[in-house]
Amino acid sequence: MRLALYEPDIPQNTGTILRLAACLELGVDLIEPLGFQLDDKRLKRAGMDYVRHMDLRRHGSFDRFLATEPGRLVLLTTHAATRHVDFEFRPDDVLLLGRESAGVPQAVHDAAGARVGIPLAPGMRSLNVALAAAMVAGEALRQTGGYPAAQDAAVPPCET
Repeated sequence: MRLALYEPDIPQNTGTILRLAACLELGVDLIEPLGFQLDDKRLKRAGMDYVRHMDLRRHGSFDRFLATEPGRLVLLTTHAATRHVDFEFRPDDVLLLGRESAGVPQAVHDAAGARVGIPLAPGMRSLNVALAAAMVAGEALRQTGGYPAAQDAAVPPCET
């Protein structure tokens, strides 16, 4: 399972997602253009040193990303009819997250094999993209048995 970030524009969110992915042994695809440089100190502060422990791939465009033949694209969107908890995830899914400022264009919606959303209280528009990634990845890993094996019961695999 992988996380894919479509043209992310907030480095702190990307850093947080990279840290999440490293701790859960998920790969990450960054689809350019990015709204920041990868050496941005805000990204580094949020991602800390976890980034060096993960499979991180950069793609110059969405078309180049698609050319890598990723698994089934599951778009996290506020426009989904299916709740993430009602969706049947697969181990080869790529959880696709849109830009914080604009989501994804219609062509990306059309390329997705599935669309899922997180149910929110009435009147609430959306969650932070890193929180949404954590919630949906958690459910997907639970369903597929994909959580990393615990290293030692006394020491959690990823500390804050």
